[in-house]
Amino acid sequence: MNTKLTLTIEREVINKAKIYAKEKKRSLSDIIENYLKFLTEKESTKELELNSTIESLRGSFKMPKNFNYKEELKNRLEKKYL
Repeated sequence: MNTKLTLTIEREVINKAKIYAKEKKRSLSDIIENYLKFLTEKESTKELELNSTIESLRGSFKMPKNFNYKEELKNRLEKKYL
């Protein structure tokens, strides 16, 4: 069952969204509905399904509690490219 929803959104955002919807040959309502479905399904899913190769690696090593993967990635990229 469909229900009407009123939103308050900046005019410029609405105009861009309407153009986008027209280019995709979809209604703006459809795009927003599917986006909200995506958000709520993502939130309700505790764990993402992993492919079998990645799943087989689960628990094969332990990282230190204070491991900062972003910092580690930054350091390795700097070392490689600088």
